[in-house]
Amino acid sequence: MQKSMIIRSSIWVLIIVLALASCKTDYEKVVEREMATGERQDSLFLGLRLGMSSKEFYARCWEMNKTQLIRQGYTNTSVLLRLNHELRDTADMNFYPTFENDSIYDMQIYIGYLSWAPWNKNLVYDTLAKDVMNMMNKWYGGDFVRIKSNDTIPIYAKVTRNRRILIGKQDEGRVRVIITDMIAERRKQQKKKDEK
Repeated sequence: MQKSMIIRSSIWVLIIVLALASCKTDYEKVVEREMATGERQDSLFLGLRLGMSSKEFYARCWEMNKTQLIRQGYTNTSVLLRLNHELRDTADMNFYPTFENDSIYDMQIYIGYLSWAPWNKNLVYDTLAKDVMNMMNKWYGGDFVRIKSNDTIPIYAKVTRNRRILIGKQDEGRVRVIITDMIAERRKQQKKKDEK
């Protein structure tokens, strides 16, 4: 189960990278403009932020768990937040960060309706994607830009200073959201180049 999730995640990231590499249009202009400000935008949700240390992350999650705001997530490898009123139906939001040099570099998020089933036409992927997009607009403001991809399924992006939010399809019942610190991402890419 874990191996198939890693493979799917790797494929998804590859699609995003290819989509971003082949899209030197409005998206790149937005990234250049936002990164040129030199300002940071690190807020995520629930008091979590990009750049937060692992110790701070686990302490914050421990506090939220004690109040039953969150609990252990999917296959015990994520944090679960139940979305009761944010979308048209109750959904689970599983999330967990990627740490780079003991700081949150990005946040991987998976959102799916609890009542989703292939025969439940009211809660198909397209409906969920629209609902998640609306929720993200409320949380972070502004509009998302559609990124051209080699796939028929669109990926949407929003960039505010150093924070990039990508929204796309994980599978038929879930939307995947990745929130990334682009400054940390560039450092990571530069480090890889320097090591070659």
